[in-house]
Amino acid sequence: MPQITTANRLAAIAEDQWGLLTRQQAEHAGVSRATLQRLSSEGSILERMAPGVYHLAGAPLPDHLALRAAWLQLAPETLAWERKPEQGVVSHRSAAAVYGLGDLPADRHEFIVAERKQVRRPDVRIHRGEVKSGESAILGGLSVTTPARIAADLLGDREDPEAVARVVVDALRGNNEWPANFAVALSSRSAQLGVRGGDGVAVLASLLNLIGDPLTSQWMQEATSQPVELTPGSPTEVDDQAS
Repeated sequence: MPQITTANRLAAIAEDQWGLLTRQQAEHAGVSRATLQRLSSEGSILERMAPGVYHLAGAPLPDHLALRAAWLQLAPETLAWERKPEQGVVSHRSAAAVYGLGDLPADRHEFIVAERKQVRRPDVRIHRGEVKSGESAILGGLSVTTPARIAADLLGDREDPEAVARVVVDALRGNNEWPANFAVALSSRSAQLGVRGGDGVAVLASLLNLIGDPLTSQWMQEATSQPVELTPGSPTEVDDQAS
């Protein structure tokens, strides 16, 4: 009976977290660390996905599994559906990969957090900054920056403009973002593309011209005619902590 009770406790946590749970979440539910260690032994009901993160055996494996596990590690005590943007938002290349935008390799898991945070994983990159209202969305249960914010962050990270342009075009073609939102978000990146200060429309035009998509004229017209209330993304500060 205790074994069944423990399994039910773990399942209740993992059910709405893609089959995943953290050690701290399990301990908060009354499952001891020793029990977790026993249940994560080979052939038992837990599979270790990352330090302190487990997958419930038999639950479907979600997409972007490693990214989800790394995101849970950022605030391991907090359940996925209770998290706030300041606790960690998937960003930059990782966010583009979640949306399926562009072709930049997401070889590290990237997040924006509100306060400086130490990490001990070489495959995790923390960017310190603010994600304002309207700059993130819940996608597949993950808190992810919007395509407009992604493009602004990638330019701020000195990514190749043509690669960023591909992200923008893919988002526009997939109806993931409004052209005007890109214009507003990109206004803070004008100097990087050699256009006059604060002119997000010119930045957007410069990026789209790198791709030459047939819909460019339509998108540019929409970028100048649609009113938006999106606040331009503030630059983020990168904490390069590979240890």
